[in-house]
Amino acid sequence: MSTRGIDFLDRWIANNIPETAKADVISVDELTHKLFADAKAIGIKREEIDEEVTSLYRTILDAIVHYDPGIPE
Repeated sequence: MSTRGIDFLDRWIANNIPETAKADVISVDELTHKLFADAKAIGIKREEIDEEVTSLYRTILDAIVHYDPGIPE
């Protein structure tokens, strides 16, 4: 298991899924490609992320559908 992979994924979703993201295949695919490019840029391999979730597509889709900006600062 990769703690680094899941930590990156959690932070990435919080910082990169816009409130206006659409829950469609193309939007999720674009976000997935961006996620892997950002991970690669800091030395995190795709496998470190993939092994932490059953379906990355479903994880990103859930983040879009259940968008929660949290408490305003």
